[in-house]
Amino acid sequence: MLDDADEIHPLFQGAPKTTEFKKLRKRLVQNVREAVDQYGMVEPGDTPPRWLVCLSGGKDSYTLLAILHELQWRGLLPVEILACNLDQGQPGFPATVLPDFLERMKVPHRIEYQDTYSIVMDKVPQGRTFCALCSRLRRGNLYRIAREEGCSAVVLGHHRDDILETFFMNLFHGGRLATMPPKLVNEEGDLFVYRPLAHVAEADCEKFATAMNYPIIPCDLCGSQDGLQRQQVKQILDGWEKNSPGRRQVMFKALMNFRPSHMLDPKLFDFAGLMRDSG
Repeated sequence: MLDDADEIHPLFQGAPKTTEFKKLRKRLVQNVREAVDQYGMVEPGDTPPRWLVCLSGGKDSYTLLAILHELQWRGLLPVEILACNLDQGQPGFPATVLPDFLERMKVPHRIEYQDTYSIVMDKVPQGRTFCALCSRLRRGNLYRIAREEGCSAVVLGHHRDDILETFFMNLFHGGRLATMPPKLVNEEGDLFVYRPLAHVAEADCEKFATAMNYPIIPCDLCGSQDGLQRQQVKQILDGWEKNSPGRRQVMFKALMNFRPSHMLDPKLFDFAGLMRDSG
């Protein structure tokens, strides 16, 4: 790692010099690079693609932004990065924190204000969760911004644990085996959606953002609601991990080791056409 103040990106200036942090930083770089390469996130071509990297102000998006710049800084990620924060009009949201941070870190960025909060509060019945509508409105605005900025991809900060939780939410409540893929094309077919933190543990994001002292902004809109399905699933996974350390990583590996012939979906495997050897 390059640690001379003149040779590193401002996002890493003041990084701890401890062996533990250096190992963490190396692991994050390796995890993100692995996901970028494994899922083909960099489009081939003479002109580097432009990525809209979404920054919420949480630990995950700060980690995403920093590690992508680390890879770019080291010549391992030939893309143009534009950070973007969508201010959704939540009461009490500290609107100056991210612009000030991005200016100080010399990160190209766009701050967009769209009051989706009022729409969510108006449309969602009392007692119901806001997440689905809030996410849909946020996604629509981010796609629009990406198009306006000439970006080929919207890049999100979902990590390994988010992907696992979504899998179990679909399993327990949706009756399907599905999760958030590291790479997909939007419904309109004109933008990629990437999740470069797909192999990164949430605990590593927490340790990294805390060690770097990034100005964390909590999501009070969703976090204020009790009994969310995702929180219930997180508690289950926490319990499994506590009783059997490393269980999360084993389950995550299972998502990359799918065997259609050993499942039950006739659309993915021709069970009817399966024949025994009659000889």
